[in-house]
Amino acid sequence: MEKITSWKELLSKTINEMGLNIMEAVPNIVGALLILLFGWLITKLFVLILRRILKFVKADHWTKLLNEKVLSDKTTLKFDVSKVVLVFVKWILFLVFLIAAADVMQWKIVSQEVGNLLRYLPRLFSAIALFMVGLYIANFIKKAIKGVFDSFDLRGAKLISTLVFYIIAFIITVTALNQAGVNTVIIRNNATLILGGFVAAIAISLGLGSKDLVKDILRTSYARKKFRVGQEVNYKDISGTIEALEALTMDIRTKDGLLVIPIHKVIQEEILVTKDSE
Repeated sequence: MEKITSWKELLSKTINEMGLNIMEAVPNIVGALLILLFGWLITKLFVLILRRILKFVKADHWTKLLNEKVLSDKTTLKFDVSKVVLVFVKWILFLVFLIAAADVMQWKIVSQEVGNLLRYLPRLFSAIALFMVGLYIANFIKKAIKGVFDSFDLRGAKLISTLVFYIIAFIITVTALNQAGVNTVIIRNNATLILGGFVAAIAISLGLGSKDLVKDILRTSYARKKFRVGQEVNYKDISGTIEALEALTMDIRTKDGLLVIPIHKVIQEEILVTKDSE
C-alpha cells in the first residue's frame, strides 16, 4: 500500500509540474503568436508601400535595361529588380519578428542562429549587386573590344570579345563569392594556373605571329588621315579613284579594274592626290 501511495504522490506531482509548466508557457506562446501575426501585417503593409514606390521610380525600366545590357537576349536567365528587392525586404522583416518571437519563447539558440542569418543577408545582397555590376562592366568591355576590331575590319572580333567577357565574368564571380563569404582559395589557385598559361600562350603567339599585322593596323590608321574614299590619285602612273581603305589594303578603281595596294606600300611609296573627294 505504501508503494501505491508513493506512486500516486509521484504521479500527482509530475502532473502538477507539467500543468504549471504549460500554464507558464501559454502566455509566451500567445505572445509569440501575436508578435508573428503583427509582423505578418506589418510586412504586408511595408511590402505594399515599397511596391508602389518601386513602381513610381520605374523599377521595371531598370529591370529591362539590366536584362538587355547585362544578361542579353541569348540567355533564359532574367533578373527582376522589383522582385529581388521585395523578397529581400520581406525576408528581413520576417527574420526580425521571428527573432522577437524566439526571444519571447526563450529559445536562445534559435534567436542566435536566426540573428546570424539576418546579419549575413546584407552581405549576400551586396555580393549579388557586385555580381550584376561586374557583368555590366564585362559586357561593356566586350562591346568596346568588338567595336575596335570591327573598325579595323579584323577577323575574330566576336571570339576575342566573348573570351574577354568570360574571363572578366569569372573574376567577378569569384569576387562576389568572396564577398558572400565563400572560400574560393582552391578555385582561384587552379584558375590562376590555367588562365596564366592560356594568356602566356596567346601573348607569345600574338607577339611572334602578328607583329607585321600590328604594324599594318597602325599604318592604316595613319593612311586614313591622309587619304579618303572618293579621292582621285595617281600611283606609279596609274590613275584611279580610291574606293575603299581596308585594314590591310587600299582599293583603287581604275579604268582597267580594281587595283589593290598593300597598306605598307601606301605609306612607303609616293601616291599623288590629283583631286580631292567632294
